[in-house]
Amino acid sequence: MTDPLITLLAGPTASGKSQRALELAARTGAVIVNADSQQLYADLRVLSARPSVEEEARAGHHLYGVADAAEAWSVGRWSRAVAPLLAKLAAAGRPVLLVGGTGLYFTTLTKGLADIPDVPLEVRNTAGTAFDTEGEAAFRRELAGVDPAAEARIETGDRQRLIRAWVVAQHTGRALSDWTAGTTPLLAPGSWTGQVIEPAREALYARCDRRVAQMVEAGALDEVRALVARGLDPALPAMKAVGVREFAAHLAGGTSLTAAVEATRQATRNYAKRQLTWFRNQTPGWQRV
Repeated sequence: MTDPLITLLAGPTASGKSQRALELAARTGAVIVNADSQQLYADLRVLSARPSVEEEARAGHHLYGVADAAEAWSVGRWSRAVAPLLAKLAAAGRPVLLVGGTGLYFTTLTKGLADIPDVPLEVRNTAGTAFDTEGEAAFRRELAGVDPAAEARIETGDRQRLIRAWVVAQHTGRALSDWTAGTTPLLAPGSWTGQVIEPAREALYARCDRRVAQMVEAGALDEVRALVARGLDPALPAMKAVGVREFAAHLAGGTSLTAAVEATRQATRNYAKRQLTWFRNQTPGWQRV
């Protein structure tokens, strides 16, 4: 897949990716394809800041709101959905903008994805509990015993990737580093360029705070109320979206709306910080915007 050129547009939450994508699409006629794990879910339009109906009408949008909250989409499932879509768009001669904030999706596009067996939810939950109980330093020592390459590679504070490496080794008996060696990227070298929107941290945090206020005005409470009413497994990806737990606590009478908003703001800033760190470390050669 070498023609037309594909643009990967990445960045933390609230950095302005969707707006920049629309501007680029207007200039180039590109189709916008989702590379954000939360914007996959139809139930999370407000909380994931998915493009509005009006914005989606301004350019072609794909893989937005295609999953139900009861489904657990993985990076593998997204890859299986995006690969034929990109091939179809390339065959039609359409330029493509892959837009999102999920680092593993971009890794899959540019470096490849190993065909790792699914890890049962209970194994992942047990590892998460162990991480929180033992602390990162102790958890890292245990990971180093089964996958020293992963332990050395994963940045401090990256709880998700540390747990992922541990559970893969435990469940499959093979280190994640071994699984990922020699993988083939979805995109051929030279067929894409990468951009990262990287605002100054304080400006980004201010945008995060404003976004949470806008979400409340746009119906975030109703969105969370509808999710809670379905009685879904709290371990599902959609139920882990920033704001679901915080606003659910308010709806259950456990906290005030003011406290829920502040907790969501803090969680959003923390998420944005992790994304900034990931893209800085994993995409050093990409253009900064």
